[in-house]
Amino acid sequence: MKKWLAMLSLTAALGFAVPGMADEMAASAPMASASVASATVEAPAAAAASAPAASAVAAAPAATPVPDKGDTTWMMVSTILVILMTLPGLALFYGGMVRAKNMLSVLMQILTIFSVISLLWVFYGYSMAFTPGGAMNSFFGGLSKAFLRGVDGSAVAETFSKGVYIPELVFVAFQLTFAAITVGLIVGGFAERMKFSAVLLFSVLWFTFSYIPVAHMVWFWGGPSAYGDPAGFLFSKGALDFAGGTVVHINAGVAGLVGALVIGKRIGYGKESMMPHNLVMTMIGASLLWVGWFGFNAGSNLEATGTAVVALLNTIVATAAATVSWLAVEWLVRGKPSMLGGASGAVAGLVVVTPAAGFAGPMGAIALGLIAGAVCFWSVSWLKHKLGYDDTLDVFGVHAIGGMLGAIGTGVFADPALGGSGVFDYAANKVADYDMGAQLVSQLWGVGTTVLWTAVVSFVLFKLIDMVMGLRVPEDVEREGLDINEHGEQAYNK
Repeated sequence: MKKWLAMLSLTAALGFAVPGMADEMAASAPMASASVASATVEAPAAAAASAPAASAVAAAPAATPVPDKGDTTWMMVSTILVILMTLPGLALFYGGMVRAKNMLSVLMQILTIFSVISLLWVFYGYSMAFTPGGAMNSFFGGLSKAFLRGVDGSAVAETFSKGVYIPELVFVAFQLTFAAITVGLIVGGFAERMKFSAVLLFSVLWFTFSYIPVAHMVWFWGGPSAYGDPAGFLFSKGALDFAGGTVVHINAGVAGLVGALVIGKRIGYGKESMMPHNLVMTMIGASLLWVGWFGFNAGSNLEATGTAVVALLNTIVATAAATVSWLAVEWLVRGKPSMLGGASGAVAGLVVVTPAAGFAGPMGAIALGLIAGAVCFWSVSWLKHKLGYDDTLDVFGVHAIGGMLGAIGTGVFADPALGGSGVFDYAANKVADYDMGAQLVSQLWGVGTTVLWTAVVSFVLFKLIDMVMGLRVPEDVEREGLDINEHGEQAYNK
C-alpha cells in the first residue's frame, strides 16, 4: 500500500507540475493562429458591398469556416489506420517476438498504454503540444485547451493550405494516435522483465515530460494564415519531420535503450535460447503496421492532395526496398534470409521514410529504404552484441537508428534536384531556394535535441521510479513468466 501511495504522489507531483507552470505563463500570451487553432474567416467583400449604405459603419459578420468534406473523411480514415498500427499491429508484432510465457504481458502493456495515453491526451496533452506556451513556448504549450475546452464539433483547424479547414476534433484524434503508439513502442526495449505497474507509471511521466515537449518543439507553428507567430524550438530551427522521425521514432527508441540499460539484461541473456515464440504473429503484426502506416504518413499531410499520394507511394517503395535490403544482407552474412529479418526490414523501411514521406520523391524514398535495411541489420546484429545491451525487441536498433537515418536523409532527399519537394516558404508564398547544407544542419539540430532530451528525461524517470517502487520483477517471476504472475493467465492453455 505504501508503494502505491508513493506512486500516486509521484504521479500527481510530476505529472501536473509542468502543465500548471505552462498554463500560468500562457495565460498572458495571445492565442497564436496555429494550424490547429479554431478559426474564422471574413465575409466576402461582395456580400458587404450589397448591404445598405446605412450599415456600412458596422463590421461585416464573420462566417464560420466550413471544413472540407474530402479532407475530413481522409483524416478520419487515417486516424483509424494509425489505431490499427497499435491495436493490433504493434501488439502482435511485439507479442510474437517474446517468449510464450511473456506474450500476454506485452499485449497488456500495449493495450493499457494506448488507453491511458488516449485519456491524458485529451486531458492536457493536446493543449500542451499544440497551443502557445507563453515564455516557455519554445518547449511547452499551455493549458488553454485542457480537457478540450472550447474544442467541440464546430471548431475547425486550418491545414497546411490557407483557407482549408478540417474539424479540430479530427486533428485531436489523429494526433492522439501518434502519442499512444510512441509510448507503446518503448516497451520493446525492456520487455519480459519490467513490472506492469512501473511500466504504466513511466508511461504517464514520459508522455508528459518527453513526448509532449518534443512534439511541441517540432510541430507547433503559427499556421499558413499566421506564419511567423511563435513556433516550437526545432520548428524555428527549420527541422523537417513530416510524420514523426524525431517525435516518434528517435524519441521512443532512445527511451527504450535507456530503459534496457537501467533495468539490465534478462536473466540468461546470451546463455539461454530467447527465440521468438510465434513468427506468424510477428508477420501479421508487421503487415498491419505497414497498412496502418499509410494513415501515419499520408495522413500527416492533413489533406487529400498530391502530397498525400506522394507520401503513400513513398511508404510502399521505401518499405519494399528496406525489406529487400535487409534480406539480401542477412542472406549474404548468415547464409539464409529469415522471416524475422523480412519483417524487421519492413519496419525499418517504414521508420526511415516517416520524416521524409512528403518531402522526398519515390527514388529518394527507395534510396532511404535500401540504406535503412542494411544499417538497421548491422545495428541489431553487430552493434547490439558488440556493446552488450539487451534491447529485447530492438526498438533502438530499428526505430532510433532508422529514425536518425530518415531525419538526416530528409535533408538530402528533400532537395528538388533529387526529386524532392523542397521547403515551402509561407512568408513568400513559394518554394524556397534549397540549401542542402543548411537543411542538414537543421536536421542535425532535430536529431541531437531529441536524443539529448529523451535520454535525460528517460534516465531520470527510470531512476526515480526504481527508487520509489522498483522497476524489475523478482527473479522467480521473471523465470516463470510475467503472464501468469502479473496477470494471472496464459496466452496458451494446454
